[in-house]
Amino acid sequence: MFRGTAAYYRRGRLPYAPGLADVLATVLELDGRGRLIDVGCGPGTLALSLGHLFREVVGVDPDSGMITEAACQAAACGMGTKARWVRARAEELPAGLGTFSVASFGQSFHWMDRGLVAAVIKGMLRPGGALVHVSDLKTGTPSLHGLPHPPAPYAAVEDLVRRYLGPVRRAGRSVLPHGTPGGEAAVLARAGFTGPHRHVVPGGQALERTADDLVAWVFSMSYAAPHLFGERCDAFEADVRRLLSESSPSGRFSERQPSTEVLVWRKGLLEA
Repeated sequence: MFRGTAAYYRRGRLPYAPGLADVLATVLELDGRGRLIDVGCGPGTLALSLGHLFREVVGVDPDSGMITEAACQAAACGMGTKARWVRARAEELPAGLGTFSVASFGQSFHWMDRGLVAAVIKGMLRPGGALVHVSDLKTGTPSLHGLPHPPAPYAAVEDLVRRYLGPVRRAGRSVLPHGTPGGEAAVLARAGFTGPHRHVVPGGQALERTADDLVAWVFSMSYAAPHLFGERCDAFEADVRRLLSESSPSGRFSERQPSTEVLVWRKGLLEA
């Protein structure tokens, strides 16, 4: 689904809000001795930002490019010896990976067979363990008043994607005529998790983005992965860059860091 996007992901996607690791350390009482499994880890964005809170981190993703990128980033930040990267679909777990104190999903759970994965992950958690779902907070539009550059023309770029690929949102080689599925709370409750306890890590910090950042953003999306454009990929990129230049001749854009929403689900203390 994300084939060809790994090279663009880290540059194109915005980070989670500063303070996420501190919030999870407090809420989950992390002391550096547990194990984390990050399911649908991508290039290791979430796993590596939380790695200092655990004895070992295991990232799982079906895309070989993402696994390679995660391993490179782990080595670059000195986490090569405590991080392990496994190429596998979430539905193929437990894959002999053992038990964990925390399982994290960074905006990835909706891509999976959620009922199956929830049940499997529950079995991989130690008693009292936590399943943590992390995502950008979708409510509210932060004001860009007073920022030095024009806003990024996200809606116009997405219109351009539709002109090239059609009106129905793509998801790799599949389509999502009704968007990604909801009802996550019901799925996790049926699997036997309790919760959730909701926490919001505030964002709002002013960010500066370049045209190259925004090109990386669009190519990091499953609905605009480079391979979907085929022989028209170069033409699409040229049109994106033309649109960006018209929006900001300086090639610089302003936006605000989104807040991060954290939903914590618990496995019972007495469950095996």
